[in-house]
Amino acid sequence: MSSYLEAYGAAEQQRARMLGVLKNCSIALAGVLVAGLILFVIFKNYTEERRAKNFLGLLAAGNYPAAYAMWGCTETRPCPQYAYPKFLEDWGPQSAHAKAPGAASIGLSQSCGSGVVIQLNYKSPEDSVPLWVEHDTGTISFAPWPECPGRHLHFGAWLKSVFGGS
Repeated sequence: MSSYLEAYGAAEQQRARMLGVLKNCSIALAGVLVAGLILFVIFKNYTEERRAKNFLGLLAAGNYPAAYAMWGCTETRPCPQYAYPKFLEDWGPQSAHAKAPGAASIGLSQSCGSGVVIQLNYKSPEDSVPLWVEHDTGTISFAPWPECPGRHLHFGAWLKSVFGGS
C-alpha cells in the first residue's frame, strides 16, 4: 500500500494528460472540419465542371455531333428549341468561339436548384458564356442567368484561385 505522499500529484498528472489529449483531439477535429469544408467547396461541382470540360474538348476536336448530344439532342432527333444548324451557328466552325475552343476555361461555377451555372471564360471578358449543367442528367444548355440569383460571397472561386484550381 502506498503512502499518501507517494500518490500526491498522481491525480494532477493524470488530469493534465487527459487535458492534453482532449486539446490535441479538439485541434485535430477542427483541422479535419476546416479541410473538409475547403474540399467540399472546391469539389462540390466537380462532376458538372468535368462535363463542361468534356464539351469543350469535343468542340476543340471538331466532334460537333457528340457535343450536340451532350445537350440531350441528336441530329436525327434534334431539340425542338435548339436545332442542329443553330447549334453549329453557336458552337461550330463558323461561330465566334470556333477559333479557340481550347482557350476557354471553366470560371465561376455555382449550384442552384437542380443544376449548376458554369461560366466559360474566353480571352475577352465580354465573350464569357454561362452554361447550365443539370445535376441528374448531365445535359448542358445555356444558363438562364450569368450566375445564380441572389447574393453570393464567391468563397469557392476565391479558394480555387488560392489553391490553383481551374
